[in-house]
Amino acid sequence: MKLYSYELSAECYKVRFFLSVLGLTCDVIGVDEYPGQEQQGEAFRAIAPLGRLPVLATGDGVIEDAQAILTYLALRHDPTGIWYPVDDPLRVALCGQWMGFGAALDASAGQARRALGMFAPLDVAAAQGAARGLLRQLDEHLWFAEQDGEAWLVPGEAPSIADLACFPAIALAEEGGVMLTDYPALRRWLDRVKRIPGFITMSGIFGTSPAPEG
Repeated sequence: MKLYSYELSAECYKVRFFLSVLGLTCDVIGVDEYPGQEQQGEAFRAIAPLGRLPVLATGDGVIEDAQAILTYLALRHDPTGIWYPVDDPLRVALCGQWMGFGAALDASAGQARRALGMFAPLDVAAAQGAARGLLRQLDEHLWFAEQDGEAWLVPGEAPSIADLACFPAIALAEEGGVMLTDYPALRRWLDRVKRIPGFITMSGIFGTSPAPEG
């Protein structure tokens, strides 16, 4: 497999994170998204016509969307079925719902980060406002889940690819001027995600302290 990736991209990071969780080796090919906009060039579009990152090239074909790549990897390389629970129609539907939520986070918190850090010509205030609305919804969902003894976005004993789809844009939200202080349940969930075996860091996403014993 080959992963075309930009080191500072939250969308690319979520794929690298899942590859690490699954213990998969992959050739990572750096693409200069900023400032070079290499993904828009003719050479890259010959590989990936949509001209966006990340892109995973496999023996099965080329996949250009982060959420689609997560789904492919789960179905192709997770024999346990934990990460994409296809044996449970409701949990599959909820997984898809929260992965769509992750895409909305990329388009709000993620875009605010791009505007401030990469000088993308975007309406920062609008992106930040949309992000805060999404974070309020997610914090409320996670708070009620905790009251029911649940730890993850989709009910169940283990995380799913929905958690990985949402994690990077939130973990990096403060780089876009969206503070996380007012979302305590969300911050507890971020800590849980960082404890998933195979967790990796990137610029702006750090590890957490070891879980207490006992």
